[in-house]
Amino acid sequence: MPRLEIRPFEEADLDAAADLLAARHAVHRRAEPLLDARYEDPAAAREEIAELWSGPDASGAVALAGGRAEGYLIGVPSPNGIWGPNIWVTPAGHAVAAAETIRDLYAVAARRWAADGRTAHYALVPATDPALVDAWFRLGFGQQQVHAVRETTSAGTPAPAGVTIRRAAPDDIPALAALELSLPEHQARSPVFSSGPTSTLDEIIAEWEESIDDADYATFVAERDGVVVGSGVGCDVRVSRSNTSLIRPARAGFLGFAAVLPQARGTGVGQALGRTVLHWAASAGYPAAVTDWRASNLLSSRAWARLGFRPAFLRLHRMIGH
Repeated sequence: MPRLEIRPFEEADLDAAADLLAARHAVHRRAEPLLDARYEDPAAAREEIAELWSGPDASGAVALAGGRAEGYLIGVPSPNGIWGPNIWVTPAGHAVAAAETIRDLYAVAARRWAADGRTAHYALVPATDPALVDAWFRLGFGQQQVHAVRETTSAGTPAPAGVTIRRAAPDDIPALAALELSLPEHQARSPVFSSGPTSTLDEIIAEWEESIDDADYATFVAERDGVVVGSGVGCDVRVSRSNTSLIRPARAGFLGFAAVLPQARGTGVGQALGRTVLHWAASAGYPAAVTDWRASNLLSSRAWARLGFRPAFLRLHRMIGH
């Protein structure tokens, strides 16, 4: 193979990049057929890449060998301050003919990102491509988040003995608000150590009072001995701001939230809520369901895997300059 030439990405590289991304997605769908087939079309793939490339401060690199594109990498910063001085390689932001090429591309693209002071790097990588995941790992990245899919089910939703799962009602708002606070509190602890702004209990109660009757969301609570100990929320995946682009099946429900109070964790309540949302999604006509979780959250990473969710994309993360 001719020696790779790595240079900055340009508008003229969009067509070649689209071919690479469409080919990557076709391979990905052979392993995970619930993903949207339309991105196997280079025209649809090109739209995703072009949208990225048109974003503010987008930058990247392309790899050429004998005049032929062998890979590309595009990073775009997120304006959301919770991610720090960041750069994101989204699902459409990279594709390579050979996994090792991503390391050469990153070596060039990351020079600018570091020079611009962007020290928090994120990459969304197909979970079913171990060689590509390994190449990112050998760049110093680690696994942070899992984006997963599975088929929905119309099977029954058995709950643990003594637990009742039902639709949420306005009287449940104080319990729902407390559960919404319990998740970030749990994730702030070891081994997740997730940090970010949280709303006050009063603010969350006010939000629930406005949205409890929103027909776009299916909210369920788990009750034990007359006390609400858990909640789960389902909706259309199009509501999700993180499960977008190539991550998103053509039509899917979304397990958007689930939390269980500490005294009820590890008893099967979370899985029962998950099964309930899957049943709701099937009843609503969704053939697939999507959810995501922090890989270091021991409870959710085990519960959703046991529920049959299959990793489709991994969010990888690296901090530089430390």
